[in-house]
Amino acid sequence: MYGEPALPPDFVVLPYANPEAPKGGRIVMGEPGGFDSLNPWILAGRAPWGMGLHVAETLMIRSIDEPFTLYGLLAESVETDEARSFVEYTLRPEARFSDGSPVTVEDVIWSYETLGTQGHPRYRTAWAKVAGIGSPAPGKVRIDFTEPDRELALLMGMRPVLKRAQWEGKDFAQSSLEVPIGSGAYTVGAFEPGRYISFVRNPDWWGKDLPVARGLYNLGELRYEYFADPGVIFEAFKAGDLSIWRETNAARWQTQFTFPAVASGEVVKAEIPHQRPSGITGLVFNTRRPAFADWRVREALTLAFNFEFINQTLNLGTEPRITSYFANSALAMQPGPATGRVAELLAPFADSLTPGTLEGYAPPASDGTLRNRANMRRAVALLEEAGWTAEGGTLRDASGAPFQFEILLAQGAAEPGQVVDIYVQALRQLGITPRIVSVDNAQYVQRTNNFDFDMAWILRALSLSPGNEQRLYWGAAGVDQPGSRNWMGMASPAADAMIDAMLTATDPEELTAAAQALDRILTAGRWVIPVWYSKATRLAHSGDLHYPARLPLYGDWPGFAPDVWWHEE
Repeated sequence: MYGEPALPPDFVVLPYANPEAPKGGRIVMGEPGGFDSLNPWILAGRAPWGMGLHVAETLMIRSIDEPFTLYGLLAESVETDEARSFVEYTLRPEARFSDGSPVTVEDVIWSYETLGTQGHPRYRTAWAKVAGIGSPAPGKVRIDFTEPDRELALLMGMRPVLKRAQWEGKDFAQSSLEVPIGSGAYTVGAFEPGRYISFVRNPDWWGKDLPVARGLYNLGELRYEYFADPGVIFEAFKAGDLSIWRETNAARWQTQFTFPAVASGEVVKAEIPHQRPSGITGLVFNTRRPAFADWRVREALTLAFNFEFINQTLNLGTEPRITSYFANSALAMQPGPATGRVAELLAPFADSLTPGTLEGYAPPASDGTLRNRANMRRAVALLEEAGWTAEGGTLRDASGAPFQFEILLAQGAAEPGQVVDIYVQALRQLGITPRIVSVDNAQYVQRTNNFDFDMAWILRALSLSPGNEQRLYWGAAGVDQPGSRNWMGMASPAADAMIDAMLTATDPEELTAAAQALDRILTAGRWVIPVWYSKATRLAHSGDLHYPARLPLYGDWPGFAPDVWWHEE
């Protein structure tokens, strides 16, 4: 994205891969819910998590040891100008789909046009900035852009390339159980919708000797088992039915990994540190609902969230709170008033910014006691300012209508459920009794895709190189677009302007200033009641699975497990 790639043109292996890793073995992973489609590139249906990772390849591949650097995969070279007004890729002539047919320019162009017009909404933001796509010479694909956006030349290298002939005469936007033909290291093996799916390493994979692939994709089989009740997944791991478990609860990591397989060494506990931003996890307000449109109401309900007590109860107090969307990185907003370039970027929007954006804001801290008295008094005062008063133990507006809302959760999501149970007890002190609704994974996806909720549990992972995905997460264009990630319904010209500033930044300093300014808008906007994050991923895994000692910058990020791992007795 900026400067030069970390690796020289003649590099032979990615720094976090083991070129001596043996091939073979398997890993079995557990997933909640189910699937009824094998097309992960559209809005319709539910596709397995692994389909988009293991089967289809992209022109370029990301190094998870750099903030945002791509190296050639299907493309052997890439060309762009100083302004990045276009990007041109030259395909590797040896690239092949799993059926042996060559990956062609026509496949690339069809894939990009189809994803941009019929694919999931996540592809459409960038596609809207494409002026044209074509082939200026044999083996080459050129894409021209309509506006300044330095990230587009990279984003266009990360679109999956599908086999055009497979989809002729078919409706791409309709979910289907037809197995997609890809060019990746794995092909789809046995599967049963809603129960399991297996990905098998292709021994004839065309790219196995590329520098970006050496030491990767070592496991012979990747199998995903699906569970209707997420709470059962941990028990399946303890029983030896699964190979790996990601633990998100610090207390359980300390207290519940005493079963025999851990003591014998059959299961290994590992902590994978990372340097990526905290992102945002917590309870999101859907501000399309009138009551939540008032920032004072959102602040009052955040004051009622007794983080210190909840963290102590569920995590033994060990986890740091998410203090901003880019916490744990240089992109995080700085304490106190906005200064320097950050203040300059925000100044044109001063009159429309939520209080605290310019002056400085942090999620309110409690005294850690159950009653949380000081914060509750402040919450009552804010609610009264916003027109809500408690009468007979019920919070009501001026017309007497009660303050009511629903908290939507996915069935079996233990940690969110535990958080909400404690939170609801606090809300009752304000005269509010939310209705908690738990739905299966399919309904949860459908309802959040259509913004059919008042409050829900949100998780947004953020990278060290924020860009166009920020528009999908927070951009005004997504407020009424089903499937967008803008669950909170925020329509902020200031946020859109900061995202524009990121996309046109020509150096890391300008990107950092724009990110810090956006972080202020998001955090002070009180769109989400934040919980905690971990500075390391806690992984328990079978003792016969291994990963290199040299860990990447992003830690356990897509591209690490299972791509970098190998099996060895």
